Amino acid sequence: MSWIDWTITIIIVGSVIVVGARSMKYVRGVTDFLACGRVCGRYVISVADLANGLALVVLIGSVEGGYSSGFAYGFWGEISKPLFMFLALAGFVTYRFRQTKAMSFGQFIEMRYSRGLRIFAATLRTLSDMLANMILPALAGRFFIYYLDLPETFSVFGLQVSTFMTVMLVCLVLAISMILMGGSVTLVITDTFQGLLAYPMLVLFVFFILYKFSWHGQILPTLMDRAPGESFLNPYEVENLRNFNIFYIVAGIFSRFMHRGVGVGGGGGSCAARSPHEQKMAGVLGTWRGGFMLLFYFILALAIVVFMNHKDFAGESTEIRRELSARIAGDIIADPAVRQMVIARTNAIPQHHHTAGVDAPLSVRKNLDTVYVDAVAAVAEEHPEANIKGKVLEFRTLFHQLMLPAFLRKVLPTGMIGLFCALVILMIISTDDSRIYSASLTFSQDTILPLLKKAPSPKQHINIIRAVTIGVGVFYFLGSSFMSQLEYVTLFIMVMYGIWSAGAGVMVLGGLYTRFGTAKGAWASLLTGSGLMVAGVVLQRNWGNFFYPLLVHYNSVEAVTSFFAAVSAPLNPYVVWEVTPYKFPVNAVELNILCIFFSTAVYFLVSLVTCRRPFNLDRMLHRGKYNTDGLVEAKFTWSWKNFFSKTVGITNEYTRGDRIIAWSVFGYSFVVVFGSFLLIVIWNMFHRWPDAWWGNYLLIMKIVIPCIIGIVTTVWFFVGGVIDLKRLFRDLKKRLVDNDDNGMVEGHVSLSDKKAFAKIEAPETEKK
Repeated sequence: MSWIDWTITIIIVGSVIVVGARSMKYVRGVTDFLACGRVCGRYVISVADLANGLALVVLIGSVEGGYSSGFAYGFWGEISKPLFMFLALAGFVTYRFRQTKAMSFGQFIEMRYSRGLRIFAATLRTLSDMLANMILPALAGRFFIYYLDLPETFSVFGLQVSTFMTVMLVCLVLAISMILMGGSVTLVITDTFQGLLAYPMLVLFVFFILYKFSWHGQILPTLMDRAPGESFLNPYEVENLRNFNIFYIVAGIFSRFMHRGVGVGGGGGSCAARSPHEQKMAGVLGTWRGGFMLLFYFILALAIVVFMNHKDFAGESTEIRRELSARIAGDIIADPAVRQMVIARTNAIPQHHHTAGVDAPLSVRKNLDTVYVDAVAAVAEEHPEANIKGKVLEFRTLFHQLMLPAFLRKVLPTGMIGLFCALVILMIISTDDSRIYSASLTFSQDTILPLLKKAPSPKQHINIIRAVTIGVGVFYFLGSSFMSQLEYVTLFIMVMYGIWSAGAGVMVLGGLYTRFGTAKGAWASLLTGSGLMVAGVVLQRNWGNFFYPLLVHYNSVEAVTSFFAAVSAPLNPYVVWEVTPYKFPVNAVELNILCIFFSTAVYFLVSLVTCRRPFNLDRMLHRGKYNTDGLVEAKFTWSWKNFFSKTVGITNEYTRGDRIIAWSVFGYSFVVVFGSFLLIVIWNMFHRWPDAWWGNYLLIMKIVIPCIIGIVTTVWFFVGGVIDLKRLFRDLKKRLVDNDDNGMVEGHVSLSDKKAFAKIEAPETEKK
């Protein structure tokens, strides 16, 4: 980078660090450190959530998905828009969880189920969380090495130091420092500040990419150049896609619904709103907030597909492929001779001359990248003594993962290189600190705290969380140093996090929305989901090195192949379980759905059998006589007169401005997006659109309309965020501190509510 780029990066990142340091003065108690004092407004939460959502891992995952399977299959995801729009407008899960006043997931678990389950669930969640997210520093380290073209090592006083390790350490220190400063107060304030900075930066990058590539001359021909059944444009021609396809969409809708509550209580803004209504409205606003962020992900994925496959960029894309092959081989192949052989083979691959519309279309099995992966596989077959067969899948994963930084270094001009570097650092800080804090908060609040016989002082309590945070950071560093990633990043995180979430989703929904859910049912669902997922992880991680050779040894390959083929046959061609030497037949999406399905069935079956007395939801949700804060309670009175208002979740809590926001979300999500989806589906029942028409659809619905919305929301959320941030500072100063509000529970009641609830539930004679 030039001095201009470094200056831009240092100023932006430095300003965030200064804001974080200044936020420490607002921490006056445990509630501030855990839940930002529960005084956050909707715009602060929404803008802070933008910073959390704008993550490097999500960006890389989106690029991997787009590059692998294109954008046609995403069309079928529009069918979910009404569902999640109504869930957001109703405040599904978020409203009720905020009503519990729980500052952690485990606190809710003990209030609803039992202390033993709280400790076990928290330990499992922490472990799963850390396993899923420990690759984040590695992603950051590799990104910066390739983006800034850094050497593998550098010399310090004559010692050779790993650049990869150093970059990971710096990223982790930045993230952990934010947590140590002020916990949730610092995270919410810095994330909001980062979100305000990120909006205009996203606008700039989106318009630069649109300026850089011609839609009709480069983008559209590249997207149309796909084999039958693997279209990047036509959603009716995607039956041969494997990892990212229609089943991926359907499974994603189901898992998003079931997992809607598994992330609550993870610190930051998830339980920090000043009221349940504000928490709900933050979620509603998120419908508008996230649109431009998704456009940013979409545009970058689109640009990489074009740059790496169109003949106009053949020379530059060949340079990237050769460079990636050489550097990845240097990272993952220990034998020097074999490594040099791989580099020589990949360097010998000539520049491609593929012309869209003239040459045979590209496919998943045969494209401009497969020759490079095949070259590595050929060396592995020729030299079995090197034992690098297991490295072929890792090579392919890193090859696609690291195209993003290599591409950006090629196309971005001076100034924008520094700006994107700053944006990525902000992504890393906001993502790493939130996920590290989530794991450390869960373990300290829900594993350590319930085991203490005496409540710690506020200072001791906060120091426990800080100590655990450092420990989690060390785990992340070690995990990123030694963990090999064999799967697309999105699927890797899905599997690892699924160890916890597969059985936890129904436990949350059942706990918040049923009176018959029992601790035994929750135990059963959690053990079923985690047990099945662990078995799947073991099979995936050891398939090529252990299980497939075991099948060969016992001459069972044919029988196992027939079994998997028969079981998956009803869902062909979207689910095809093929037995190969390199990869377990069941992918992450399919494994996740199977675990969720079985754990959900077990929860309901065991709960219905073991329920002896309905649970008192009103007490847990602070409703009716338990409303000790005097908050306005949502009341639903259904009638034909107010049918439409109640359908979109409008209650007596809504102001005129709230109603406008709710109806705008309904109008865009249901009328514009879902309405156009239905119209197009009906149209195609009688006349199938050609690919060129689908290209126009993609341009209008995925670029033009989101650009217009993005410009409006950039101004809207910037103003709203600044106003809300000022109010947050004021409310934090005047907030009354309650040292009993620390997450401890006695008799299914928070310690802070115990005295008040005892008085409410006392016999009338005692009250008098």
